[in-house]
Amino acid sequence: MGRDEQNENNMEAELALESNDSDPTLLHRGAIGNTTANTNTQVPNTEYRSRPVTVAVDPVSLVISECISVTSAMRKHARWAGSSVSSILGGNPNPVQLGPPSPLLRPGSKGSMNSMGTDGVQDFGVANRWGLRGKKGKSMQDNPLMAGFGRLRHELSSCKEIHEFDAPALLNPFLQVIQASSTSAPITILALKAIRKFLSYGFISPGSPRFPLAMQSLSTAITHCRFEASDSAQDEVVLLMILHLMEDMLSGPGGALLSDESVCEMMETGLTMCCQSRLSELLRRTAEAAMVRMCQIIFEHLKHLEVEAGDDLEALDNQANGDMEGVKMVPSTNGNDVIASSDAPTNEPRESSGSENTSNDVEEAVGRESLESDDSVDIKPYSLPSMKELFRVLVDLLDPHDKQQGDTMRVMALRIIHVALEVAGPSIARHPALAVVAEDRLCRHLFQLVRSDNMAILQESLIVAGTLLETCRGVLKLQQELFLSYLIACLHPPVDIPREAHIDPTLYDGIPQRPSGVKPPASQAGSGRSTPVPVKDRQKLGMEGGARKPDARQAMVESVGALTRMPTFLVELFVNYDSDANRGNLCEDMIGLLSRSALPDSATWSTTSVPPLCLDALLGFVQSIADRLDDEPVSDGLPDRAKLREERRRKKVIVKGATKFNEKPKEGLGYLKEQGIIDGSPASAARFLRSASRVSKAVIGEFISKRGNDEYLNAFLDLFDFSGKRVDEAVRLLLESFRLPGESPLIERIVTAFAKKYFATSGSDVVASEDAVFILTYAIIMLNVDQHSPKLKGSKRMELVDFARNLRGVNGSKDFPPEYLESTFEAIKSNEIILPDEHDNKHAFDYAWREMLLKTEAAGPLILCDTNIYDADMFATTWKPIVSTLSYVFMSATDDAVFSRVVTGFDQCAQIASRYGITEALDRIIQNLSSMTTLITDDLSSTALNTEVKVSDDSDSVMVSELAVKLGRDFKAQLATLVLFRVVKGSEQVIRGGWGPIIRIWLKLFVNSLIPSFFDNDSGKLRLPKIPLHTPSQVIDRAAKTAETGLFSALSSYISSYAADDPPEPSAEEVESSLSTADCIKACDLESVFANISALPASSLGPLIEALLNQLPDDESSAVPVITVKPESLPASPSSGSKPTSRKPTYDPAVVYILEFCTVLALRDNETVESLGKPVAEALQMVLRDSPQHHPILVSRATFYQFSVLKASYDHDFVRAPVLLHAISSFPKEILAKTSQLVLQGLKLCIDQPGPLRSEIMTSPDFWVILRTLAGNPNASPTVFEILEGGVSGSPSAIIADNYEAAIALLNEYATAAKIGALDEQKGERRQRNARPHKKEASSDNAVVSRGVKAVNLISSMTARIPHLMKQSHLENSEAWSAYWLPIFQALTTQCTNPCREVRSLAFSSLQRSLLSPELTCSDHEEWTAIFGEVLFPLILRLLKPEVYSSDRDGMSETRVQVASLLCKTFLQYLVLLSKWDGMLDLWLKIIDIMDRLMNSGQGDSLEEAVPENLKNVLLFMASSGYLVPPSKDPSQENLWVETWKRIDRFLPELRKELALEEPEPEPEPEPEAQPREEKQEEVQAEQPTSEKQADEKEESNGHEEE
Repeated sequence: MGRDEQNENNMEAELALESNDSDPTLLHRGAIGNTTANTNTQVPNTEYRSRPVTVAVDPVSLVISECISVTSAMRKHARWAGSSVSSILGGNPNPVQLGPPSPLLRPGSKGSMNSMGTDGVQDFGVANRWGLRGKKGKSMQDNPLMAGFGRLRHELSSCKEIHEFDAPALLNPFLQVIQASSTSAPITILALKAIRKFLSYGFISPGSPRFPLAMQSLSTAITHCRFEASDSAQDEVVLLMILHLMEDMLSGPGGALLSDESVCEMMETGLTMCCQSRLSELLRRTAEAAMVRMCQIIFEHLKHLEVEAGDDLEALDNQANGDMEGVKMVPSTNGNDVIASSDAPTNEPRESSGSENTSNDVEEAVGRESLESDDSVDIKPYSLPSMKELFRVLVDLLDPHDKQQGDTMRVMALRIIHVALEVAGPSIARHPALAVVAEDRLCRHLFQLVRSDNMAILQESLIVAGTLLETCRGVLKLQQELFLSYLIACLHPPVDIPREAHIDPTLYDGIPQRPSGVKPPASQAGSGRSTPVPVKDRQKLGMEGGARKPDARQAMVESVGALTRMPTFLVELFVNYDSDANRGNLCEDMIGLLSRSALPDSATWSTTSVPPLCLDALLGFVQSIADRLDDEPVSDGLPDRAKLREERRRKKVIVKGATKFNEKPKEGLGYLKEQGIIDGSPASAARFLRSASRVSKAVIGEFISKRGNDEYLNAFLDLFDFSGKRVDEAVRLLLESFRLPGESPLIERIVTAFAKKYFATSGSDVVASEDAVFILTYAIIMLNVDQHSPKLKGSKRMELVDFARNLRGVNGSKDFPPEYLESTFEAIKSNEIILPDEHDNKHAFDYAWREMLLKTEAAGPLILCDTNIYDADMFATTWKPIVSTLSYVFMSATDDAVFSRVVTGFDQCAQIASRYGITEALDRIIQNLSSMTTLITDDLSSTALNTEVKVSDDSDSVMVSELAVKLGRDFKAQLATLVLFRVVKGSEQVIRGGWGPIIRIWLKLFVNSLIPSFFDNDSGKLRLPKIPLHTPSQVIDRAAKTAETGLFSALSSYISSYAADDPPEPSAEEVESSLSTADCIKACDLESVFANISALPASSLGPLIEALLNQLPDDESSAVPVITVKPESLPASPSSGSKPTSRKPTYDPAVVYILEFCTVLALRDNETVESLGKPVAEALQMVLRDSPQHHPILVSRATFYQFSVLKASYDHDFVRAPVLLHAISSFPKEILAKTSQLVLQGLKLCIDQPGPLRSEIMTSPDFWVILRTLAGNPNASPTVFEILEGGVSGSPSAIIADNYEAAIALLNEYATAAKIGALDEQKGERRQRNARPHKKEASSDNAVVSRGVKAVNLISSMTARIPHLMKQSHLENSEAWSAYWLPIFQALTTQCTNPCREVRSLAFSSLQRSLLSPELTCSDHEEWTAIFGEVLFPLILRLLKPEVYSSDRDGMSETRVQVASLLCKTFLQYLVLLSKWDGMLDLWLKIIDIMDRLMNSGQGDSLEEAVPENLKNVLLFMASSGYLVPPSKDPSQENLWVETWKRIDRFLPELRKELALEEPEPEPEPEPEAQPREEKQEEVQAEQPTSEKQADEKEESNGHEEE
């Protein structure tokens, strides 16, 4: 019967139970941990187990009809033809029975009372009246079979309620027919049919009197059924009905009342039918199905017993041990003992097995009496004894060495056992009486049957073994290891993974070629016979694997798959075996096996179903972990995770140490000592060698027996307890722990040490000395070889007499006691001392099996792990082969279903790795997927032929590139890309080494215009334009093209493109592929990935930054992607035909992308700046240091990034402002000009707010070098001035002593640059004169003039800071005045000669204000008097120069007049102070000389009028102040008087007379002169807003031009 039939039977059992009140889950397959059925729904065993059938006829009438049917059939038989008709008419057929009732009737029952008294007389009379007489007129007595029906008929005549009728009495006549050997098959069939009807209609029910006795009698009858064999078909119908009746009885309401003996007899009968080869196949299969059904019921009953027993399960087990007497099943399985056979003579009765040959009527009567006596016997319902016996018999049928049993019987037994395990496997494991059978004999037989070449045996064995491990594995720890190791050994493919052209070997390098701990043979690696099972187990237990047929491999794979479908199975393997130093790595090996066998090539030595089966199991394992991710961790009663980790670490060390020991013992022990496994003492080493299963027993024997290792040998012997043991027992114990070496001296050394140890510790009074022990030990070893060596088969083996003769007089000159030698001899003869690694036969198997059972207790129970606390460690151990297999299958698959499952597998693996922080696994997944995308290869770097195509008006344009076309054509690569970013999204925090390939993909996509700059939101933080990309070689608007598609148009288009040396237009297929790629990238949802990255903690951003910086080319000349940008701002690359000039740096947008990405990430917040700023700053500084080697776009953006980092990280000193500024100031002028915009933008960023950074930058000489260099650049000049203006006019001002002169000098340059405004002013005057319409001035000129005006104002405004600066200064007064006042005066005087009138006018008014400022004279006169010699005089001399005058003739005349007036005003302003100065006369004379030169400059009337007037005012004021008076009045002023007029008379001879100062005159008032000065200042101030407005307008228009 196959698994399908068993499932059908299971379903029938469930359906049968659904109709009653019992728990419908009782028949479900028990899982580990389910103790019993639900105790809340206990079902009393006396209730119906199935719904009874109701009848519409009178029950009593129906029973009578059945009686008549049977008796009528009997009367047709010659044997009963003359019987009485009492069975038909009723009444008592015995005319002499007038007294006591029938012994078959229960005293007191209704039947018995009605049959007493006069009824007997009436019956007698009636019988006589009918004349029912025998031959020759004599009355005859009925046959007992007929009489029974007569009595029943008579008793039923007065029965009103059939349920109150005595159940044994109702059944008795029918049971007699069944048991009677004289009845034929048809009669037996009628009796069986009647009984079955009574049961199904409920005529016999738990409410019936003596119901248990009736069920017991019925069981006995049908199991002892006899009838005359006639027709084989009829005979089999009888057997079939017996089967159905037994099934009904067990499943019916009385099934639980049957005794253990009854159940055993019934199951024995069923098994006998299953095993009879003479029966038809149909009947045997039906019998098997019935046995399966009855087994379900019986073992389901075990769970009811557990419920009833509650916590007192031990009492149930004790009962099983005490009630086994009489419970014995001996099914006939040899095919010769049958119930009935048509081949036998019809007059010869046949009996069932176990029945006695009782065919005469007298014995029938005896049977009735025994039935009555059974009433007094207490019938005990069946329980564990019958179950144990049934289980034992079924298991014994599996014995592969029992030649009487055929494979057909074994298959049948396996199917029945399978049902028992499915129904009550956990319960079987809980009861020692049953568990011991499963642990020992069942496992032993199963593990031998799985080596069978019979596929039916193999398949059923695997099914049963799988179910056994699924339900009982808690008590089968070592057995499970043995079984799984064998499967792994058989199934692990024996060859290397084949190389595929399109699959990179690195994708699957994690798949193991062989199980863990197995070395490939030196001659032939991967022969298929290497297994992880220890050598001893492999040889003794026959678990050496070997070549199996493809179907057998598939069956094994199915078995493995069924086990791995249990969610906790592999977890338990990991905890119980992989984390145990003495067990194999079953979980790791199982995953390795599934991974290797999931590859397509495994179908070549198995079947095509094996790879998908293994892949399904592998993915199921991954899914089970993924399903548990969100479960609450359960750790109660489970081993500590940290302890298991340490155990696994220790195990690795032990395995390595054992391997070293097997090769070089001393080296191995040294390694183990170094790792802390042993402490270096011989005792510690000996304990390790005895307990470690991985150490070679042969190597141990050689090591401890070598000369010089005596301390190890003694320590090893000290581990054994020989007390109370005979010498042979002690030798057996010792030699089972290692293999004796082959050399005599080595053996002698071991035996000598053993003799000494034994004699000292055994306490034996039989052996007299160590020598006696030594000789006896040698004799035992020789005897063992003599008795069991296969080489001595034909020779005469030693007898006891020979053995004793050899040992005469060696026991202290005496003989050993004969009984002692006899015991020793018999022990060796019957039980070989199996030396490890010695033989491979049944004895070795039995020994190894016994040894394994002995280890079971020490190994402990298997820990059941329904938890997720070990998932992280387990996945960390097993992810490599899983990921490798998924990668290989993905690359080799062609089926959509496979793709779907593999994609899900990758996704779940990534979820697990991300949740548990297994970065190595996640990185490997990403690397493999990246490789599968084909986007990280270097052959897609060129963007020279990229073409932008607009497909339609309502769609975006698409960039057709080599990469886009190739990806669009490759479905697998697109799928891998989607899976890759699905894996990345949400796992960003865990990724470490996986960033490298991801970044390479991003760069490829970016340079091919498939993704935008990384952050749409965050890139705004830098306030920069988008990174420029390669300009497409063509831009094609297909939507705008006409519908002209003729041959001529196509040809002309091709010719034109060829003539222009342009690449051909992309084909429709290439455009479609590019669109497919664009859709794929869009589906990857990279925006979410970047959003997640932006929110990562700083610790997780570190690896990303590191990976980004690692993508920077080490040497610009060897940069991988070389992309030439063709915007107008960049030089076009030379054509291929021209000679290459000096190599210009090429532009790589990928490098810019990397640096900008790093900068954005590093500048996110203070934490990222602190942890990530330094490497980013160093990378940027490298670019700036080698600016000539890089493209200006890269240099300019890197500069801005570095300024951004500088500002954010100023407190951390990652970037030093002077170093950065010096690097920029060192740029070649050409590069500085091209990078000016972003350089200045970065500078503005850093100095926009007051603070230490602004001060440090603006005091740096390199800062002013940069500004002065860029000030002359028309594009950069406005920004430079903006920076300058902000620094000067900011609050607080950034101008201090260190940068004072530099700022004024730069402002002076800006003011000087405004001279271009003079042309416009002069043109405007000419236009006004010519009355022409006004033409708008060029905006750039206006902006320049405006900046000049602002510069003058700024210079002027700085005078307010001079006192503060001088006070802060530690300079001497003279030095301070020269350092602070003089630069301003020099700048203003310079601008007073500026051709631009607006600037000149403003500069003059500023100079006038400054010269007349009260702050000017705050120091000693020796300093401030320099305003004449170093300011005013040089200014006037410069104004007198022809070239200055000619720059603006009209305006310069006015300026000369103003300066002359200013000179006089200044002199008068400070006259009082000057009068105290010794050099006043010289100064006054110089002023007169200057006035003389102005008067004679040839300018015209304006100056000729102004000079005398100014001199008049001065002279009058000096005269009124008492300075210029005749000598007559003040002799002290004589010199001044004489010299003054001496000079004046030269060019103004009339002036002296006109003033008449020699006569006393009223003192002149200077106030009217001051008024014009004030009005002039007001006028200048009023003009300033206008000039500033013009400057702003000019600057704005200039900005538009630059854009």
